[in-house]
This record gives sequence, C-alpha cells and structure tokens, in this order.
Amino acid sequence: MNPTDPDGVTGGLATWIAGLRHDDIPETVRERARHLLLDGLVCALVGARLPWSERAVDAVLALEGKGDVPLLGWDRTTSAPAACLLNGTFIQGFELDDYHVRAPLHSNSLVVPSAVSTIATLDRTVSGRDLLTALIAGYEVGPRVGLALHGAEMLSRGWHSGAVFGTHASAATSAWLRRLDAARVEDALGLAATQSAGLMAAQYEAMSKRMHHGFAARNGLYAAALAEAGYTGIKRVYEREYGGFLATFGEGHDPRAELITAGLGEEWVLTDTGVKAYAAMAATHAPIDCALEARSRGITAEDVVSISVEVSHAAYHHGWWRPERPLETIGAQMNIGYAVSVALLDGEVLAGQFTRDRIAADDVWSVLDRVEVHHCPDFDTPQDRFRTRMRLALRDGGTVEIEVDGPLGGPTRPLPNPAVVDKARRLAESIGITGRWARIERMVLDLDSLPDVSVLVRELAGAVPALSVTL
Repeated sequence: MNPTDPDGVTGGLATWIAGLRHDDIPETVRERARHLLLDGLVCALVGARLPWSERAVDAVLALEGKGDVPLLGWDRTTSAPAACLLNGTFIQGFELDDYHVRAPLHSNSLVVPSAVSTIATLDRTVSGRDLLTALIAGYEVGPRVGLALHGAEMLSRGWHSGAVFGTHASAATSAWLRRLDAARVEDALGLAATQSAGLMAAQYEAMSKRMHHGFAARNGLYAAALAEAGYTGIKRVYEREYGGFLATFGEGHDPRAELITAGLGEEWVLTDTGVKAYAAMAATHAPIDCALEARSRGITAEDVVSISVEVSHAAYHHGWWRPERPLETIGAQMNIGYAVSVALLDGEVLAGQFTRDRIAADDVWSVLDRVEVHHCPDFDTPQDRFRTRMRLALRDGGTVEIEVDGPLGGPTRPLPNPAVVDKARRLAESIGITGRWARIERMVLDLDSLPDVSVLVRELAGAVPALSVTL
C-alpha cells in the first residue's frame, strides 16, 4: 500500500524506509555502520551495571515483570517495551556513546534497543544483513528529522533534541524489521512523532537524562508495532500545518521539511556521527582537547590564574552553568568547566574522573573556580558549532590561546574505524570481558555474513560485572 501523499516529505521518507535494501547501501557506509554498532554495544555493556542503571532495572522490572526479551549485560529478560527502555538507558548510561554532529542525538541508544526488542517478537530468523539494513534506516532517519528542526537549535531552546528526534529513528528500525509497507511506515512515523518529548533541564542532576533516549526507543517500538496491527497514526505528520511535528516543535523557527528527504539514499548522514573519545557530553569535548593541549605544552593547574572558554550558542546553553557543591555525576559530565578542570589536572576524562571522591576533590574545585565559559557568536554556524577557543591567563603574566575546530572524534577529526575498535576493546577490558568481547567483535565486524543474529544477542545478554571504579 502507498502512503497518503507519495510525493510529500512523509510519504517519500516512508517509501524509502519500506524499500531500503542491503545492496542499496554503499559498502563504505555499511562498514562505518558496523563500527558504530560496535561502539554502541560496548557502551551498553559498560552502562548496564552502573548504579543508576541498576536502580532503573529495579524500578522498571517491578512494574513490568519477566518477559522474553533480554536486558543487555544482565542475564535477565522482561517485556519488549521495558527491555527497549532499559537497553537504551544502558547505552546512554555513561556519556560514552555516539552523537550526531549536525542534528544532536545518540543513534545507538535508539536503534539498537528497538532492533533487539523487535527481533525477539518476530517468529522468523533475522540475518546480520537485515539487522544492519534496519539499523542504517534508523541511523539515517533520526538525524534527518533533526536537521529539519535546525539541529542544535533545539538544545538552545531547552529541548533534549535526541529524545525529540529519536522516536522517529527507533520507529524506522522497527518498521523495517517488521517489513511494513510504505502506508504502515507512514502510520509508524505519525505514531512516533506524537510521542516525542524531552526536557534538557534533566542534565543538572536527574537520573532521567540517562533514560530519555530509552523512552524514545520504547515509543518508536510501540509506534511500529501499533502500525503493524493496523492502528493508524498521524498522516503526513511532517507537513501538517496544525499540530504536525515540524509545525509544533519548530513553531516560530522556520523548520525545513525538505531536509528530511534531501539526497535520501545518495547522501548518507550517518557518516556525520561522532564517536566519543571522552566520557562526557559532546559539547565538552573540544574544550577538553584545548585543556589537554595546554597540558601537553607543560602548563599546569598551578600556573593558571584564569581560563576563558568560548563556544557556540548551543554548547554554551547545554554545557555551562556555574556548578555548586555537591555536584552529581550527571552534572559533572555535562559541565564544560568541570570537564576542562579534570582534563588539565588528570590528563584524561574517563570513568575515574567521575567518581564521587574525584568530583568532590578540592583541587578540582580550585581550578573550576577559575573557569568562565562564554558564547562566541562567530561559532554559531553549522560548520563551527564545535569550534572552541581557550585563553589561559598565567601567573607569570603571560597568556596562552588555544583554538580547535572541533573535538577528537567529531567531524573535523573523526575517529577512524581501527580507533573505534581500540576504544571498544579498552572499554571491554575495563569490565573484564575481553575474551567475550572478542567473539562479539568478530560477529559485528562480519555482520553481513552472520546468518542468524540471535547468537550475537545471546553473547550480549549474558551478565557483566560493574566498572572497577566506585561511582
């Protein structure tokens, strides 16, 4: 069946999702997607047994009970929607997961849980080729919807952008795996859009920030399942002038619906997905790089009188407020000043920088008191959104200026595929699953040849230990 308006934006996107085939996707895109998946899976296993993840599992399973869909890293099962929610929460659990550089969202925390829960409800075998194709559908749809709302502008307005765009990504992946025709995909997109939400004030102290993408993943899963059952959604959801997705979330901000389908199937926006080098929010990464560069020049915290950091509008609003003690882990991971301080002091920004003891340490707060972050309008263009300038005033009267055009792992300095593999191996080693991870890695990197992905899911489902640091 055809969508309501096959020539419209919603109809065009629905038709593309329904008709996408593995062989339509260039091998270079598939190769990057396999590495993105690898990164997302290791983030899920590292995030599965964090204190806030364990609390989420206790609360959700008390409501949902047992089922037949695995929780990654737990050796437990629950219902498909609950597993989708929790698995997305695990991937987002420690700010180590991917981010899209033009339309901020964390794709793996949306599409991987949706795929795992959908596959568990099907009565047929799913091959690695099919899984990869479904994931790529989601990797493409989420950012494209975000671009239509001007990407990071949503962060500046206080929306948690990824949770707003993310229902669409999850619905696309699940709809593809369910083999929905274009008319049913249109319903799935409409049902997903009406469930979009997410408030960025969660970044200061709320555990719920970790769960926002999980909510979106679950809602997209529901959207595709309802559409498959014939439950209709909003038609032409991207074009509707009253109550449509873009009209409502983009009110007064001139959304551009045409960007959702521009170059679809020819320009692959998933290639603009960043892979994180640090365990912190993406907008902190370029400032971290500046601090690490200062450290590499021999500058120490004792040398510094003040640190001024200049960033774009979205990075400023998302990543800067004057923190106060006690600072929660989530707040530390989202705050540019904190990230810069520990980078200068410790030379790294990983799990050890976010223990309660490290967050409360006097040397950190001594540096943090000397940090100021400012909005630089020159950095507000899309190509400069991650550009950062740091000025360090030194006790000897000198000034050092450092500028980077973007973070390590971002669009200007992407992590190549071998570096993604290395990152995953280091994280797997940090939770003591090196041998098991080697098996997972082989399957993911050869996913196109895997006849049945259930063997991969079983490896991922087994229980993992917690991080070796006390958070």
